[in-house]
Amino acid sequence: MEIKKTQHSKLDTIDPNNSPFGVNISDHMLICEYENGQWGKPVIMPYGGMNYSPALMAIHYGQAIFEGMKAYKDKNNDVFLFRPEKNFERFNKSAERLAMPPITKEIFLEGLYALIDLDRDWVPTKDGSSLYIRPTMFASEEMFSARISNKYTFAIMTSPADSYYDKPLKIKIENHYTRAVSGGVGFTKCAGNYGASFYPTLLANQQGFDQIIWTDSQEHKYFEESGTMNVMVRIGDIIYTPPVSNTILNGVTRDSLVNVARHNKIEVREERIPVDSIVNAYQQGTLKEIFGCGTAVVVNRYSHVGYNDNIMELPTLKDEESYAVLLKKQLVGIQTNELDDPFGWRIKI
Repeated sequence: MEIKKTQHSKLDTIDPNNSPFGVNISDHMLICEYENGQWGKPVIMPYGGMNYSPALMAIHYGQAIFEGMKAYKDKNNDVFLFRPEKNFERFNKSAERLAMPPITKEIFLEGLYALIDLDRDWVPTKDGSSLYIRPTMFASEEMFSARISNKYTFAIMTSPADSYYDKPLKIKIENHYTRAVSGGVGFTKCAGNYGASFYPTLLANQQGFDQIIWTDSQEHKYFEESGTMNVMVRIGDIIYTPPVSNTILNGVTRDSLVNVARHNKIEVREERIPVDSIVNAYQQGTLKEIFGCGTAVVVNRYSHVGYNDNIMELPTLKDEESYAVLLKKQLVGIQTNELDDPFGWRIKI
């Protein structure tokens, strides 16, 4: 692996501990090109633009995927990644569904470790902050034919990030627009999944909601995802979350929270969640919490849920009563080396 270190660090002008999510890109990026049926040599170089034309096939036909990960710094200034092998595995599942070449573990993981080590000064130390990591791959052949590309670019970029959301959210249960259909690409992190979600989310925003809870495409009767996150519901003392499927992303944070909850002897049921059961639980007073979970936000509680012109106001639980708060504290504690890691998830760089 070739490393070309910048001579002009941007750290003189940017404070990683006060950086809005995804705005400031760190000094370096990893680039690796695929051509003639094989990956070339990865290069870590100063972050910057690349020469592509508007004929780039990724723009026209949507062969573009990505991952979301984070690096953390503890009180001793040691840097850690969290379950990076899960992101590597999911990245290649996305690539397979989009007819893109798999990336090798050497390029993805070893390249990632080298990049984070080089830019370790970009990892924030403020509570709630982290270094967001964005691996991506896109079709880089330039032509108009509607076919599988013969050229691809793999890249990893990073960005210091503050908290994504900082307040409980007001959510709308979507019963018209659809995020994903069976047999489609809903389980992947492909660019089109997100672009298609923006318009329904905009409409929800105009109605006074922060985000959407997506429902199934056939009947709109079952919870699937929440915005760009997985969703969890607490009824009584049981957590429910939709099972992973070909319409639901296999979230690393989701899987981690399920494991942390069960480690705490909290019952978790991975099963379909009917919207009617949520309404009934609310009416009976047993609906305690609904929260989203994902890499960017970790856990975010919801304060209100809109459904068919009605608004359900969720209970305002004290922190010590909330499963969402408990699980987030424990997961973040593992990620930041403040708590023991009984699962072996933390990787020191």
